[in-house]
Formats: sequence, structure tokens, C-alpha cells
Amino acid sequence: MSVKEKFSWFHFFNYAVFALITLICVFPFYYLFINTISNNDLSSRGLVMFYPKGLHLTNYIDVFKIPGLGQAALVSLGRTLLGTLLTVAASAFLGYLFTKQMWGRRFWYRFLVITMYFNAGLIPWYLTMLHLGLTNNFLAYILPAIVQPFFIILVKTFVESTPVALQESAQIDGAGHFKIFTSIIFPLITPILATIAIFSSVSQWNSFTDTLFLVTDQKLFTLQFILYRYMNEATSIAQLMKQTTGAVNIDLANMATPTSIRTTVSMVVVLPILLVYPFFQRFFVKGIMIGAVKG
Repeated sequence: MSVKEKFSWFHFFNYAVFALITLICVFPFYYLFINTISNNDLSSRGLVMFYPKGLHLTNYIDVFKIPGLGQAALVSLGRTLLGTLLTVAASAFLGYLFTKQMWGRRFWYRFLVITMYFNAGLIPWYLTMLHLGLTNNFLAYILPAIVQPFFIILVKTFVESTPVALQESAQIDGAGHFKIFTSIIFPLITPILATIAIFSSVSQWNSFTDTLFLVTDQKLFTLQFILYRYMNEATSIAQLMKQTTGAVNIDLANMATPTSIRTTVSMVVVLPILLVYPFFQRFFVKGIMIGAVKG
């Protein structure tokens, strides 16, 4: 292959387009970050755009002093880890079972697909959770998310793409369904399980509506609910921080503003996902492409 073919205009156009898309995706996070470490007065007036001005870390120090933030972070971390683990396990096993001959399989599979498009609505959902005793209960974050029809269909499609001969040879050796699943199927479907883990963990980490409707106990508040509440109350919180700082020590460059609170809390919430995602990214493309064709 000649050098001219390697660096054709087509390749240049592709690189340019992907570079532009990357820039569009990355710039919001960069813009958010430079505003958290810049002069708060300039940031609140929209004068920080492409590079930080007046570097300081006061915003992060102030945000980490917000009462209940540490407890909320632990709740969010707990629901993300436990919820993701149980969702992946349930999706893997149920998806595997739907590839086997069992009573009413076609009916249950269609019923599963229907639940993807229709739901009872907010009020029946709330009444169900209330009667199940899941208000002010940590399990309200975990139990409703364990069975996800979309994830089960992804796993079913992935399992059907694996060689059937592997399962048949294990059956000849006397292995049951559970043994085949744990020893043969589970190791083979790790790409799609990693993809499901990403979907589930991001959903669990970013969720706050269940806290809004089901939880009044402050010990069970999630980090995202704290963010949601502070987004709505940023102005009054900024005034409170200004008062606690003291009128004599007021510094416009470092004084908390509604903009600084919003950007800093947003950065604190989104940072864990940004750090974890690259470790799963190599599984993501293979898993989602194979699971994209649903049977």
C-alpha cells in the first residue's frame, strides 16, 4: 500500500469528523471543570470559556463541607455496586433460561417484550412500592431494577450466538443447566455482561427520581438527589455560604455563587463515571454490537 493511499482525503475527512465529534463530546466536561477552578465572579458572569482564570480549589472545599454529602455518596456507591451486581446476575441467568426449552417460553418472552413498551404509570408504581414496604427503604433502589427486559434480551441474543456444541457436550458429561451456565456460558458472555454493567451502573449512579418519590429519610438520600436539591436551591445556599464565611473575609474571586455550586456539584457527581468508563470501554463495542440483533 502506497503512502498516498494511507493518507487519502477520505481518511483526512474521517479523522476530522471524528475529532470534531470528540471535541463536541469532551468540551462540556472541560467547560464544567475549568469553571469550577476559576474565579467565581468571572465564571458567574460567563467570562470563563476556553481556559481557567484565577485558579483556586475553594469550590471543591466548600462543596465537600455540605452536610450529608459523604453519607449520600456512600448510599449512591452502595446502590450502584449492589444494584449493578444483582442486575447483571439476573440478566445473565434469565437470558440463558430463555434460550432453553421450557413451559410457556414463547408466551413469557412476548410478555417480557411487551413490558418494554407499556407500563402501569407513576401512581400505580408508587402504590405498589408503598404496599411492598419499599418507602424509606434502601431496597427500593435495588429490587425494582434487578429484572430489566432489554438486558435479558441482549443476553439471550448473545447466548444464542455461542456454539451449541459446547452445551451439548457438557450435557453428555452429565452437567445440569446451572453447571453449564456457571462453567461454560458465563465466561463466554463477559463482553455483553460488561456492557450491561456499564448501562446499569450509570443508570443507578444518576438516578434520583426514586429518592424524590420514595425516600424522606435523609440517611437514604443519594448524591444525585442532593445535586437535584442544590440545583433548585443554589441561590440560597450561596447566600448561606457567604454568611458563614463572614462579611469581613468576603472575596469575590472565591465566594460561592449559584453557578459555582451547580458546576462543582455536577463535576463531583459525574467524575466517578468518567473514571470507571474507560476500563469497560473495550468490552462495550463488542458486547453491544453482538447484542444489537434481537431475536
